[in-house]
Amino acid sequence: MITVDEVMSVKPVTLAPTDSLADAQTLMEQRHIRHIPILDDGGTLVGLVTHRDVLAASGSTLTPQGNTQNPGDVLISDFMTRDVASVDRGAGLRQAAIYLQQHKYGCLLVTRKGRLEGIVTDSDFVAVAINLLEQIETTEPVSIEP
Repeated sequence: MITVDEVMSVKPVTLAPTDSLADAQTLMEQRHIRHIPILDDGGTLVGLVTHRDVLAASGSTLTPQGNTQNPGDVLISDFMTRDVASVDRGAGLRQAAIYLQQHKYGCLLVTRKGRLEGIVTDSDFVAVAINLLEQIETTEPVSIEP
């Protein structure tokens, strides 16, 4: 059985609830990522911010007076997802993939006792699929036509 820890990214980039929308935008752009786990001061996982969350928060920065709120003033705690799906590093990769597909999630956070150990994303599953397809293609018999 292939397990989550065989494909997960270890030590994912994180932010704190007190960081800002601007911080998330910058980090996603610089690191080319779409998911940022949110950790409290003690290092406990408390949420997740996705690229979709950032886009939605960016679009809702208008104040009631019609002014635009500075993205540096919008705290991550104001728009992060708090109830985050996670998986243990020893979980089966197939079961994790099925869970992602059924819930239409883009990632699963890998935790142990509330501590973040890694992240597995839809991109990781695409990489696994590509690897498997390449293996199949190299083991397929070559048909020779007369």
